[in-house]
Amino acid sequence: MTTSIPVMPDILSDEFARDPHKYYKIMRDHYPLLHHEASGYYFVSRFDDVARVYRDSDAFSNENYAFQMEPVIGRTVIQMSGREHTINRQLITPALRGSYLDDLLPQVDQLATDMIAALPESGAVDVIENFTKWFPINVIVKMLDLPKEDLSKFHEWYSSLMAFLANLTQDPEIHAWGMRTQQEYPAYILPLIAERRRNPGNDLISRLCQAELEGEQLSDEQIKALIGLLLIAGGETTDKAIASTIKHLLQHPDQLEAVRANPALATNALVENLRYHPPVQIILRTATADVEVAGGIIPANSVVACVNGAANRDERRYEDPDKFDIFREDIAMDRAFAGAADHIAFALGRHFCVGSLLAKREAETALTQLFAKYPNLRFADGFEPVDVGLFTRGPEKLLLELGPER
Repeated sequence: MTTSIPVMPDILSDEFARDPHKYYKIMRDHYPLLHHEASGYYFVSRFDDVARVYRDSDAFSNENYAFQMEPVIGRTVIQMSGREHTINRQLITPALRGSYLDDLLPQVDQLATDMIAALPESGAVDVIENFTKWFPINVIVKMLDLPKEDLSKFHEWYSSLMAFLANLTQDPEIHAWGMRTQQEYPAYILPLIAERRRNPGNDLISRLCQAELEGEQLSDEQIKALIGLLLIAGGETTDKAIASTIKHLLQHPDQLEAVRANPALATNALVENLRYHPPVQIILRTATADVEVAGGIIPANSVVACVNGAANRDERRYEDPDKFDIFREDIAMDRAFAGAADHIAFALGRHFCVGSLLAKREAETALTQLFAKYPNLRFADGFEPVDVGLFTRGPEKLLLELGPER
């Protein structure tokens, strides 16, 4: 008796959007290398295959960012390779890790405190619209030392960048939105960069202006592009990571109580969420030559879609992968925010997200402070969270009853 192979729906279909994890399993089991006709992309879904694509920078390049991101913000470090990538990464890293990050972290904590203090004591509140959506942008504005009244501009720009990045269908309205940002964002940021060169302070822009390695410095255009990248990497993705972790803990009350009892477990909850439901579900790469993956051939110059959301629930890699479990033992906490992580949420290898430690602290302080202020936090009556998004994914709303118990 033969078993029929399940039909794979179009990745852009409504049924796929409603429940991608249902189809991620079908992809892993039956279509580990799936060629999507409409886009021409090759989707890779098993953990080992996705990890290989990220780590093998000779066979898989980041040139796809030339059409995903460069038209809006310019050429950034994530599409570079070789010496160019090494120099730029080494110029950037001290600005996001080390002593600068140590100085920034208390300010991150205070921002969370101030924003959570502004929430009401009780009643139903959309925690995304009133907190998680704005918290990472507040952090970025603090890092850049920009006026708070410009927050809405930055949110508009990073929203357009994320939409442009994920515009698989080449929607003309999304393209036009990105082109507006292409004009508005440089007109805003380039004069500020020039001013910080003349009168440097202790902010991130000033530090980038002064950074030097082997006689090389970042140009104004490079700093402009890097700040745009920071908006993408540090804005919506961190928002979705925090919101999704809150959602999954509320759906697992025993684990939420464990985090309340031991706030250090907020890190475990964040890491498990990054595995179980990574905010960045798909990241693209480009094949540099014909290459065999999962029993098939990806032709040279083809775009490869690494499906993080599928790889992170691969039964070949994790025990009981569809279970949200902050106590699981198949992820090492001590390397969960480094390039050797055993989950795929920040990519892997040399292009591992340099801002991962900042994202970690933002999420940890958001979770612990929110749960401390609202011991009876729960979903509002009748509310069911719904996740949306293909490339990035998270709850559309998070309507929570802040307390007290009825």
